[in-house]
Amino acid sequence: MSDQALFGSIYMHHFVMLSTLLFVIGVCGVCLNRKNIITILMSIELMLLAVNINLVTFSVHLGDLVGQIFAMLVLTVAAAEAAIGLAILVVFFRLRATIDVDDIHQLKG
Repeated sequence: MSDQALFGSIYMHHFVMLSTLLFVIGVCGVCLNRKNIITILMSIELMLLAVNINLVTFSVHLGDLVGQIFAMLVLTVAAAEAAIGLAILVVFFRLRATIDVDDIHQLKG
């Protein structure tokens, strides 16, 4: 590990630990809460945020812009995924009057 701080007195391992913590919280949110689809979508977004923090951290550490550009691409795709997921959720709620994950199996064609 280098002795040089990325931002002031914040070192690279601080960002990696934050990213790891956010990713673990997201995985726990997906695994532990299997009933509410909104919580699952928020947990997936939290995991994508953790990946973006890692991309930007290593991009700054290596002095390369590719990680930051890729993080912006991931943010764009995540925003589109959230919008489409919430739109599908609203339509499902109008049809079934519930957002329970167990009731989604009724959508099989």
